[in-house]
Amino acid sequence: MKKALVLAFCINLAAGAVLAQQEAILPPNVIFVTSTGFWQESASDAEAAEDGEAAEPGAATGRRGYYKLIALRRTDGTAEIHLQQIASTPAGPEIVSSAELEEFTALRPYVTDIRPETSTGITSQPGMFATVFLKTDPSATEPETWTVLIDDLGDIKIERATN
Repeated sequence: MKKALVLAFCINLAAGAVLAQQEAILPPNVIFVTSTGFWQESASDAEAAEDGEAAEPGAATGRRGYYKLIALRRTDGTAEIHLQQIASTPAGPEIVSSAELEEFTALRPYVTDIRPETSTGITSQPGMFATVFLKTDPSATEPETWTVLIDDLGDIKIERATN
């Protein structure tokens, strides 16, 4: 009996520690996160950015990484969407830039899903394509479909999808 009580206590203690760790990993207002696409810059791109000059094409490879779209629920139930550019470094992922996408914020959307272009994790071209499903009226039966596109030059385009 005593052994069973000690075992039950240890299981509860371990489960509590796991739950506490999970709460610290991600805030509860994060409702969707997707990582997709990739970017890369040459070593001369990074140096030129620091010097304010244009880079030469075909220069040695510099930093590279991927993009992340994050939907955060606000207290009123609507969401804001953030775009992050993440560098893959030897020490692990590092945030290069992070910005709220104002086009979505202006809609005051209820985000129902965010999907990457592919679930394989592999894209053949630099850039990013993701689909955001949202409702501007929570009682609507079908969500609207919006796309977020980043081309190989880093230009961002957000628009309602047309089929």
